[in-house]
Amino acid sequence: MADVVDVLVLGGGPAALCIASELNHSGVDVAGIAPQPVDAPWPNTYGVWAEELRSLGLEHLLEHRWNDTVSYFGSGGDAAQDQTLAHGIDYGLFDRHALQQHWLARAQGVRWHQDTAECVDVGSLHTSVSCGSGMTLQARLVIDATGSRSPHITRPDQGPVAGQAAYGVVGRFSRNPIEAGRFVLMDYRCDHLSAEQRSEPPTFLYAMDLGDGVFFVEETSLALAPGVPYDVLKQRLMQRLEKRGVEITELIHEEFCLFPMNLPLPDRSQPVLAFGGSASMVHPASGYMVGSLLRRGPGLARAIADCLKNRELGSAALARCGWQALWPLELVLRHQLYQFGLGRLMGFNESLLRTHFATFFSLPQEDWFGFLTNTLPLSRLMAVMVRLFALSPWELRHGLVLGAPLGQLPTWAQSKG
Repeated sequence: MADVVDVLVLGGGPAALCIASELNHSGVDVAGIAPQPVDAPWPNTYGVWAEELRSLGLEHLLEHRWNDTVSYFGSGGDAAQDQTLAHGIDYGLFDRHALQQHWLARAQGVRWHQDTAECVDVGSLHTSVSCGSGMTLQARLVIDATGSRSPHITRPDQGPVAGQAAYGVVGRFSRNPIEAGRFVLMDYRCDHLSAEQRSEPPTFLYAMDLGDGVFFVEETSLALAPGVPYDVLKQRLMQRLEKRGVEITELIHEEFCLFPMNLPLPDRSQPVLAFGGSASMVHPASGYMVGSLLRRGPGLARAIADCLKNRELGSAALARCGWQALWPLELVLRHQLYQFGLGRLMGFNESLLRTHFATFFSLPQEDWFGFLTNTLPLSRLMAVMVRLFALSPWELRHGLVLGAPLGQLPTWAQSKG
C-alpha cells in the first residue's frame, strides 16, 4: 500500500501553492498533484492594494506600484469634463514569478506529482486519490485547490453563477491610453458607446502604466450570469481607445479572464476540504482573492496542523476542523452580505452603477478599503453598508433595497423579470 501523507493538495496555481507552503512551513507532511509543473509561468495578472502586503511584510512581492490611483464615474457625456476621483492609497501588481517562488521556497518539502486527480474516495481514516496516470495516492486529508469548477467539491445550487469577465491587452500605443504613471481602478465613462450599447450590461476600464511605454488596458464587467462575451469586451475596449484617439502599435499579450463572483459556499460538512476558488474565496464585491489567500492561509494551516496531531481523527473529522477554521460564522455572514449587495448591483444600469460607486468611494478611506479587502469585522461592515445607504440618493436607495426601478432596469434585467 502506498505511503499515507498527512495532506494531499490538488492543484498547482496560487491557492494550491499557498496552502501547501503554509502547511509545509507548519511541519505537516504534504504532497501535491498538479496537471502542469508547479513552476510553470502563470498566465494572468494579480493586483492588490499595497497596504494589504505591507501589513504582511510582503511588499517586496510587487513588480509595479502606483501612488496615483484613480477612478472615473462621470456623467457619461463629455469624458473631458468628468472629474477624476483620487483614491489616495497605493495599488500594486504582483511580480508573478516572485510570488510563485515565495510559496515554492516555503514548500521545499512538498512532493509534487505532475498528474490529474480523477477520483477521490474517502475512507474512515484515509482518503485515496486515483490519478490519470493510474497512480493512487493516500492522505489523511485532501485539500482541493483546483478552482471553482472542481468536480470534487459539492455546493448548493442557488441558481446561475455570475462571472466577472475581462479582456485585456498589454502593449504599446500610439499615445498614452491613460495618464503616465497612473493606475485606473474603474473608468465607467461611456461616451464611446452608442445608445443601444448603453442599454446593455455595463463595463469599465481597468488600466495601468507598466513603464517603458508599455500599458495594460482591460475592459471588465463587474458580474453577470452568463458572463459578458470576450468579443463584446474586446469591441468595447477598441471603441474606448478609438474615442480617445489611441491605437495599439504593439500587442505584447492578450488576457482573457472569467471567474465566479457569487459562487455559493461549499457544503462544509463534506470530507474533502477546499481552498481558494474551490472554497468560494473570491471576494463577491471586488473579485480579488490573492490577498485573502495570503491572510487566511497561515491560520488554516495552523488549525490543520493542530488537528493532525490527533492520530485518531479520520479524513471527515480533519476536514470538519479545516472548514470551521476557513469559514467561521463571522466570515460566512460577511460573505452573505457581500453576495446580497452584488445581487443588487447586477441589476443596475450604467447610470446607477456610476452613482453607486461615486457614493461608495466618498466613504472614509478605511471603510471602503476594508470593504473591498474583506477585513472589516461584521459589525463594522454592517455599519458601513448602513452609512452607504444613508449617503445614497433616492433612486439608488430603492435599487439597493428592492432592486432598480423597472424603468431604470437595463433590458437584460427586465427580461429576467
